[in-house]
This record gives sequence, C-alpha cells and structure tokens, in this order.
Amino acid sequence: MQYADLLIETQGKVAVIRLNRPKAMNALNDNMMNELGDALRKFDADPAINVIVLTGSEKAFAAGADIAAMVNYSYPDTYTTDYIGRNWEHILDIRKPVIGAVAGYCLGGGCELAMMCDFLVAADSARFGQPEIKVGVTPGAGGTQRLPRAISKSKAMDMLLTTRMIDAAEAERTGLVSRVFPADKLMEEVVGIAQQIAEMPVSVAMQIKDCVNKAYDMTLTDGVRYERRYFHAGFGTPAQREGMTAFLEKRKPNFEGL
Repeated sequence: MQYADLLIETQGKVAVIRLNRPKAMNALNDNMMNELGDALRKFDADPAINVIVLTGSEKAFAAGADIAAMVNYSYPDTYTTDYIGRNWEHILDIRKPVIGAVAGYCLGGGCELAMMCDFLVAADSARFGQPEIKVGVTPGAGGTQRLPRAISKSKAMDMLLTTRMIDAAEAERTGLVSRVFPADKLMEEVVGIAQQIAEMPVSVAMQIKDCVNKAYDMTLTDGVRYERRYFHAGFGTPAQREGMTAFLEKRKPNFEGL
C-alpha cells in the first residue's frame, strides 16, 4: 500500500499504520482520513493480519484537525458534506483489534481519533488534550462523549473547558491509556503487545471486542446475556477445541487461521 499521508509496515500478523504529515504535526485532513479508512479496511479484510497498530511520530500522534482547512467553512459546508462523519469514523467499523500508540501531542481531533482505538498505549512523552474551545468550536468527533466515559465527567469537563493537557502518567491513572513506556521503547513494546494478541484466535478477539463495545450501549443484564451467547456459540469451534485441548495437554495452543 502506498499513501501520501501514511506510512505502512507489517511485522508478522501485525500491521502498523503511521500517520505521516510531519510538517503539520500530523494534523488530520480529508486526504489522511480517507487513506486511513482505506488502509484499515484492507487490513481488516486481510487474513494474514490479526492486529492493527495506529501511531504517529515521536513529536505528535496528531496535533488536531487541520484548522487551515477548516477556517473558512460555513455551517452548510460542514452539515451538507457531513464533515468528520463522512470519513473519520471508519475505525469504528473495524472488527479486528486496533491499538493506539501515542507519543508527543495528542490533541483535539487527534485525541478523539486515539479514543476510537480499542485501547491506548502511551510513551512517557505523550500529552493529551481537547482544546477546541480555544478556536471557537466544540469537539466534533466524540471528545465530549468518549472522554467522560474514559476518565470521568469531572476530569473531562476540566480538560474541555480549561484546555488543560494531561501527561501520560495522569492519562494512565485516569484510565485513558492502559500502559506507559519510555518514548524510545514505545513501538517495540506496543508491537510486542500486538504480537501477543495476534497469537490468540482472531475470531475470539473480534467477539471480545464486539462484547466490550456493546457494554457502552446496553444495560448490564442485556450485556451479560449478549456476552453469554458468544460464550455458548464458542463450544465446538476449532478455537475452543484447540485451546482447551492444549490446556489439558499442557502445551502452547496453535490458533493459526482461527
């Protein structure tokens, strides 16, 4: 895959997508988001890939949406073309696990894109923020919705209204990110995590992802029932037979192709 605003590589069953607009601190524009949707869909359909990592540069995951592209938009421009909705949310349709690896600035639309990943791993250099109020608009890609769910209403209100950035340590304490590593070890560590997941049965990983996402849309009772249907359906599948047999035989399971 060749793109203007992305760098792509694969390491075994892991695909790494790197946002690549260095002169703009990876500010998100239409072309980048169109390319990102294309790359995500292709890897989601590729049987050789089990896990996707989305990252940026050492200086910035993404410093926000491209304000230079937005400054002269009118309400009809944004509403009739479904700005953001038309090409920012392809990541939400990806069924395989997507890990966000964040170093440097992760602000505004960049923070919103990161929060669309299944979980985040951060470098100790990472800085998260939602400063949209400074440029006269609200967040538009989930900043007022996903951030409170991740870190609490109080913390989110503080960040959204004051534009205060939080560092990686605070992001981990509040639950926005799952792990923090030294900046020079970030990609080595996140690819290692991705490879660990990639050795599991991808079919079950996709089911777990579906169940966890449903937890935010259902009552607890309905969510547990939804989960249990997957649990019941797993019996008799190749993944279940291999996993449980390997456990009883005290060997490493081989989930290749499952």
